[in-house]
Amino acid sequence: MSTDTAISVRGLGKRYRRINRARSHDSLRDLIQANIADLFASKKVREERFARDHFWALKDVNFDIKKGENVGIIGLNGAGKSTLLKVLSRIVTPTEGTARIEGRLGALLEVGTGFHHELTGRENTFLYGSILGMSHEEVAAKYDQIVEFSEIAEFMDTPVKRYSSGMYVRLAFAVAAHLDPEILLLDEVLAVGDFTFQRKCIDFTKSLERKGATILVVSHNMFSIKSMCDRVIYLRKGQVVFDGPVEEGLTLYENDSKLAPSYWFQGNPADMAVSINGVTLENGVGEETSIFEHGQPMRVRVAYNARRRIERPDFRIAIARSDQVHMMTFSTFSDNADIPFIEGEGVIELTTPPMKLTADVYHVDISVRERGFGELLVNQNGGTFHISHPVFAPVGFGVFHEPGTWRVPGAGAQAPEKRGAG
Repeated sequence: MSTDTAISVRGLGKRYRRINRARSHDSLRDLIQANIADLFASKKVREERFARDHFWALKDVNFDIKKGENVGIIGLNGAGKSTLLKVLSRIVTPTEGTARIEGRLGALLEVGTGFHHELTGRENTFLYGSILGMSHEEVAAKYDQIVEFSEIAEFMDTPVKRYSSGMYVRLAFAVAAHLDPEILLLDEVLAVGDFTFQRKCIDFTKSLERKGATILVVSHNMFSIKSMCDRVIYLRKGQVVFDGPVEEGLTLYENDSKLAPSYWFQGNPADMAVSINGVTLENGVGEETSIFEHGQPMRVRVAYNARRRIERPDFRIAIARSDQVHMMTFSTFSDNADIPFIEGEGVIELTTPPMKLTADVYHVDISVRERGFGELLVNQNGGTFHISHPVFAPVGFGVFHEPGTWRVPGAGAQAPEKRGAG
């Protein structure tokens, strides 16, 4: 490991055991019988059973990150991004391989990681500090500063299981900030919490950048990745498939996100009565794009293949934010666009009203049901897009922004009523 390297990862792998719900309520007798059967099974049978009961969240991951680099970790849901940061922060032990860290490391991972729910905020401050590498004396010396930064002094003797997600983030970031880290790991938790505290955390992160700190960011918000990072590492099913310039990595991410099966839909594509073969997102003049201005309509074209006659199909196009918050759903059935049936290949097109979403990253889900609200036949990811606006960011304006009607009595020459901008 060279002197200018902050993180060096070689052959890193993390294996987890699947939850076998079919055996989760076995009696003691059943468990004994299963273990005896394992003893007398052939090596091949045991290996097949082991492979079936386990999966690799990370496998053969290799990369080096130099001191002072800002690197984005991207990938679809379940790619292993959060697991990687947990291994690097020493919260999770790898199954194989090594991860060497040079410098003091601070980590702000998914809400609650590194906290014990039964302990108080005060106790978890010392626990989390020790996980991050701070001594008990060091945490004690900085305790008052940590509490002041977190702004939750009145709850420090309350068990954290009673904390809101925003309170978790406040305390975790406060501890990580006072570690004075040379390496900071961020796992998209700043989407939680109020605008004022988010701004405080962003300012702190920028101060670390100016000091030459190494920063790893996991985010689904590609604007954040573009603005913060010079390089991305793209994970797919636990393996590194790209490591290089941001624009190339984001293009790969966009392509992979199209037509990916929804995580909760368990249908086998080969057995589906209807499949989604292509989705394009177009602006108002018919140009295919992934960036839309606030207030601009979107045209969604969906190519499908119905392998049998589908009676009264309901095509639904849902839009969700990157943190899985559901925004809206358009439905041919609910929107009175009645379709008697479909069969074979075809195309259906939706033109949305002006999109008044705030500036953020969103994704499209395409689903088809039979007979209106009947059986779900398919649900697939239709791609990712961004809403752009220089002012209407989610931290200050929420999810939507529609102008209101304002009255300003006694304001001199101003009109008594004024429509808001937007």
